[in-house]
Amino acid sequence: MTFWDHLEALRWCFFRVLIALVAVFVGVFAVLPSIFDDFILGAASADFFAYRLLGRVLGAGSDVQIININVASQFLTHMSTSLWIALLVVFPYLLYQLWVFVKPALYPGELRGVRTAFLGGTLLFYLGCALSYTVIFPITFKFLTQYKVSADIVNQISLNSYMSVFLTMIFVMGVVFELPVLAWMLSALGVLHKGVLKRFRKHAVVALLVLAAIITPTGDPFTLSVVFLPLYLLYEFSILIVRPDEEEDDKPAPEPDQGTGS
Repeated sequence: MTFWDHLEALRWCFFRVLIALVAVFVGVFAVLPSIFDDFILGAASADFFAYRLLGRVLGAGSDVQIININVASQFLTHMSTSLWIALLVVFPYLLYQLWVFVKPALYPGELRGVRTAFLGGTLLFYLGCALSYTVIFPITFKFLTQYKVSADIVNQISLNSYMSVFLTMIFVMGVVFELPVLAWMLSALGVLHKGVLKRFRKHAVVALLVLAAIITPTGDPFTLSVVFLPLYLLYEFSILIVRPDEEEDDKPAPEPDQGTGS
């Protein structure tokens, strides 16, 4: 295939993804009002399941009233939320289309590794989103809505503010959970080796702590550990799946001990 043939094949891949995205968007747009209160605004309710599961740590939940101060905000929120959920649903199909595009260029020995990377990347993305929705966002939201710099100030949470924090934290955690896939890709390209990750483990711990603090600005040790621990485990998992150093590959196997003669 020529360059333009490859470009045409890639264009059709994205066109099929776009058709799927539009179809899912229309479906989500139709059903979103019936699930918005329970699913999207779940953390604003005292009956949210995360508060019941973590009641001993978080304490009793409380209802938070979400207000709207812009004329078109509810309609735009309906549109944007439907689009984000559609992207979340279509994400595996997007990876599948990319797989179909790159598959002919791979050698038989590479097919298995790339297929595993695509499947693992999808699973890790959804795992990160689920962890954020069930644990990290509720903890962060509860802390921020109950924090007061002055007792005379009443917290009134706007719809735009809630949706911005909600969508950002969900998708940021999904992307962050792609760390092992990124490490595997860099290792396959020869850029990253096992020894590099081991050598900078202490630096990575500090960087992951900073990242966890940015994702969850609550300041309490429990929330920080809830975010940091999965990130650190992902880093250790990345060490396991990347290639060893070239020196280790070229290092000859030790010769068996022949013993000493008398």
